[in-house]
Amino acid sequence: MTRLEQQIAFLLEIDKVKHIYRQNYLADGKRHENDAEHSWHIAVMAILLKEYAHEEVDVFKVMTMVLIHDLVEIDAGDTYAYDTEGAKTKREREVQAANRIFGLLPKDQGEYFRRLWDEFEEYKTEDAKYAHLLDNFQPFLLNDASKGVSWVEHAVKKEQIYKRNEKMCETSETIWEYMKRVIDENIKKGNIKDMGV
Repeated sequence: MTRLEQQIAFLLEIDKVKHIYRQNYLADGKRHENDAEHSWHIAVMAILLKEYAHEEVDVFKVMTMVLIHDLVEIDAGDTYAYDTEGAKTKREREVQAANRIFGLLPKDQGEYFRRLWDEFEEYKTEDAKYAHLLDNFQPFLLNDASKGVSWVEHAVKKEQIYKRNEKMCETSETIWEYMKRVIDENIKKGNIKDMGV
């Protein structure tokens, strides 16, 4: 295969991400969001919300990271944020998927995307931390906008949301404070169970 043919094969393969549906709904609550929509949305957020990050981040790198971070779900499927059983095999499934999917690209591009994916997964650099903040904040916003329908369906507890986002304040105290306020509002509405934190 030529370089261009490899790139086209990858581009056609990742079209499948449009069929990976997530547990959260679109803001209007009418249907579930797919991975392509999620990734596009957080790429836009990477530009808009940069001013709230405590540390300097490389927005282009973060945008690339969030655009590719869920491609592994083409093979591995979406694991719901609060699915403790699915989380047990998530890493193994996603590593195998990353090897196959990024392996479709020419070597240099495949290795670059794989490094970015690994960096995101390791959650150590400021870029990865900011990408994770966006990855968690976006479905949170949609859950709130859709009247908490996904939270209600899964009987999500306050302590689960706090645990999932426990490192967020390291990246943006402003966004974490906003989230805490929204959590409290949704507890009052009965969308999130208040089990204490």
